[in-house]
Amino acid sequence: MTPTGTQNLRWLLAALAVSAGSLHAQAAQPNILWIISEDHGPQLGCYGDSFAATPHVDALAARGVIYTHVWSCAPVCAPARTTLISGLYPTATGSEHMRSMVRFPERKQMFPQLLREAGYYCTNNAKEDYNLTQPGKVWDESSRQAHWRNRPARKPFFAVFNSSKSHEGQVRVRPHKFVHDPAAVRVPAYHPDTPEVRHDWAQYYDAVTEADADAGVRLRELDDAGLAEQTIVFYFADHGAGMPRSKRCAYNSGLHVPLVVYIPEAFRELRPAYHEAGGKIDRLVSFVDFAPTVLSLAQIKPPDWMHGHAFLGPFAAEPRAFNFGFRGRMDERYDLVRSVTDGRYVYVRNFHPHRPLGQHVSFMFQMPTTRVWHALHEQGKLDLVQDAFWQPKAPEELYDLSADPDETNNLAGSPAHRGDLERFREALGRWLREFRDLGFLPEGELVARSGSEAPLDALSDDSRYPFERIYAAAHDASTFGRESTAAVIEHCQDADSAVRYWGVLGLLMRGPAGDEAGRERLQAAIDDSSVYVRIAAAEALARFGDDAEQERARSVLLAAGDWGRSDVWTSMTALNAIDALGANGAPLKEMLRARRSQGNIPHARYAEYVPRLLNTLESK
Repeated sequence: MTPTGTQNLRWLLAALAVSAGSLHAQAAQPNILWIISEDHGPQLGCYGDSFAATPHVDALAARGVIYTHVWSCAPVCAPARTTLISGLYPTATGSEHMRSMVRFPERKQMFPQLLREAGYYCTNNAKEDYNLTQPGKVWDESSRQAHWRNRPARKPFFAVFNSSKSHEGQVRVRPHKFVHDPAAVRVPAYHPDTPEVRHDWAQYYDAVTEADADAGVRLRELDDAGLAEQTIVFYFADHGAGMPRSKRCAYNSGLHVPLVVYIPEAFRELRPAYHEAGGKIDRLVSFVDFAPTVLSLAQIKPPDWMHGHAFLGPFAAEPRAFNFGFRGRMDERYDLVRSVTDGRYVYVRNFHPHRPLGQHVSFMFQMPTTRVWHALHEQGKLDLVQDAFWQPKAPEELYDLSADPDETNNLAGSPAHRGDLERFREALGRWLREFRDLGFLPEGELVARSGSEAPLDALSDDSRYPFERIYAAAHDASTFGRESTAAVIEHCQDADSAVRYWGVLGLLMRGPAGDEAGRERLQAAIDDSSVYVRIAAAEALARFGDDAEQERARSVLLAAGDWGRSDVWTSMTALNAIDALGANGAPLKEMLRARRSQGNIPHARYAEYVPRLLNTLESK
């Protein structure tokens, strides 16, 4: 053979080898299907709930595996889904607040973009609800018509289908024909046992059954197409149960979700070593882990910038020791909660302990359970466990799920659990520092300090976000004691407005004692250059000041709450403060009614919040 012929043969063999390698790589990429249902926890037969009727997911679990310790990170949809799509903690990206909208970090992508680059056809049917702007084209198709069947021939797919059948809004639809008997419902200890509560819980179980039926449709589609053994299937919910004190609350009840994963025999090498059909896996899994896990299953190395770690596939990491949860603003109501679990214990850190869990979120108050529960609170007819939802929170909470699955017996003050408390405090502190939690900035100040940049990029160092000083101030503000009060007074004089904000908020949290200890600081703070410091000082003086101070405080709150003169974040913060004043805020209600106006909003997602607050104030 001539040299040229030999060379051509080598090129041909090389080309065939490349082609064979490409075919092997394509064959090694499984289809991946996510079936997501809304607003439900592990109330499924396969999780041992004998009251549930979920035959389709139970059958999937019998072939796959059940993960028993999965947290959604957030107890409400938008920040939870933001975690899923990014592989980043929303507390680090500035996207923790419900239906906020901030820039996606530079030089990063939503994970379906990485799948598409690797040859996947990616569809979403149809809910997105992210709190981060999309960095370019994320999906091949995202709509009610999106389906893996629309893909080009021989392309692997990643497809998401979302069922809204179990959403909170469906549980309150009346009239309703029961499948589950309200008389047989287990009412959790924190809910009053009334006909309305039993009705809602039974209807919730009915809604989960409907979501299970939707999952059955998606599984049959795979079977009918002959793709069941070529497709990895995830079934999970977007956060915990949609009932009040689960949804919007960073307890296990609000964060614990079911996760069933089926990996067919053709891809058995992607199964975990501890895989057993129908088995249960106790490994801790978080929503922040889902993006890197899907990439790993597609045999794509997850990028180092993702906060989560793969729990399946060739790039699976070691199990984590803790899962973390959070709560920021839920619709029109502000709160700041962080939580940690090791699978047995749940630790909750409340940085706004003066705000009860049961703040008046308009959407939540459409649920009959919420309304009857609140009415019984107003009538003084609840026991201490049931009434806790409507009272100020403890700064720290610790629950043993093995003995107290309803999370009602707070062990934070138990000498026998001091070691557990310290362990969780340390774990939380490490997490907050590692990912530079941005939630300690008032929402409007987060936006202002970020400017035109993504918050994760803009606030990555101390020049615009001195994390340690701000976090120390938040810790001192929400930790009550003589030493922390002295520190709080010092924080009121700091050069950074966020530190001053927490100092003044700490005086407010302490009630009359804080006012007495820090009156001089409050009097100065009401003229602070930061509107958030002024609002916190005004709320304190409107509650505890003399007549002249109360009048001055109300004028500050009225100006800040006027949407026509303030941005949406300032207005929401001020209106929340006015609502918290109770009778002391009554003189402002008529003035606010006269000043109703449409203010500027940075995004349409914010449009309803100020009107909801005004409606609540006017109804009281």
